[in-house]
Amino acid sequence: MSRQDTSGRDLDLVLYGATGFAGALTAEYLARHAPEGCRWALAGRSTAKLERLRDQLATINPDCADLPLLRADSADPGSLRALAGATRVLATTVGPYLLHGEPLVAACAEAGTDYLDLTGEAEFVDRTYLRHDATARATGARLVHACGFDSVPYDLGVHYTVGLLPKGVPLRIDGFVRTDAGFSGGTLASALAAASRPADMARAARARRRVEPQPADRTVRAPFGPPVRSRDTGTWGLPLPTLDPQVVARSAAALDQYGPDFRYRHYAGVRRLPTAVAATAGAGALTALAQVPPVRRWMSGRLQPGEGPSPQRRARSWFAVRFVASGGGAHLVTEVRGGDPGYDETAKMLAEGALSLAFDDLPDTAGQVTTAVAMGDALTRRLQDAGIVFRVVRG
Repeated sequence: MSRQDTSGRDLDLVLYGATGFAGALTAEYLARHAPEGCRWALAGRSTAKLERLRDQLATINPDCADLPLLRADSADPGSLRALAGATRVLATTVGPYLLHGEPLVAACAEAGTDYLDLTGEAEFVDRTYLRHDATARATGARLVHACGFDSVPYDLGVHYTVGLLPKGVPLRIDGFVRTDAGFSGGTLASALAAASRPADMARAARARRRVEPQPADRTVRAPFGPPVRSRDTGTWGLPLPTLDPQVVARSAAALDQYGPDFRYRHYAGVRRLPTAVAATAGAGALTALAQVPPVRRWMSGRLQPGEGPSPQRRARSWFAVRFVASGGGAHLVTEVRGGDPGYDETAKMLAEGALSLAFDDLPDTAGQVTTAVAMGDALTRRLQDAGIVFRVVRG
């Protein structure tokens, strides 16, 4: 690795996709919490929309009246290269990432610019690893995918839990997530796009497994197992076929502290068995319907990108993830808990992740890396200070 010197760039941080639903919430968070002296800017396709957003931010923080506005379009690679070359860190909310994301990853990898996104699309993450990880390692760029509710609570929650367990022993951790929240048009579009491409997703995963180095003297697993009943959480655990356990496993493969034999399983925690059965059937039906293009287009039209839950709905929303862990004779239950997961807390996670990459003293990493590998305890402390709870329930 030969990290490019980005210290002389005009900006510390750029938020791309700032006028979308998640982007505007992230911009509002930065308006309130970016440290004094942080040089940040808004970027997107429409200068007029960026100007309206800047005016709104100026009512939160008058200093935002002078925020730079940068026009860029995912269909114009030249504009993305200029964007990446102007800043040290670039955070993007523009999805579905399978459709719109790769040119910006390529631009950041080539420029040595640190990159963050909110993707939960496993195929996108695997394809960008195959195409851009080597370049990012050469330039020193850190490419951090899934820096929102996918997959920060799980990745950092497991990292936090591992830090409380005995060292150098086999570790077993199960995560159980519960949430009450609405979702946006952008989230729906990304979920439907991913669900409609199972064969493509499987091919990308196989291609990555063929080339990605694995620890020579350690074992890391994230199996997709059957439903379980957890006495520690009082829930039925339904295995979740999401990106999150893959992210946890990649952190475990990269960090020796996860021990010689590490296993993580990822579940939705459901209190009542009938609810669990109904949820399983509903998820299967959604996946099946997503394979039919006219039905998929109809479902996508129910919520347009840029639309999302109201402030009142978000204020009532919450999430909690409990981790049941054992190793070396110890048994531990920890929890990560917060408010509205998909939007308010996701905006917080993305913004604090970008600020961490820009300003914290972090490990010397590069390439496609997870939040635990790139930022670890530094980002956990930031999120704790911002109101997200990391705690020991029993141990």
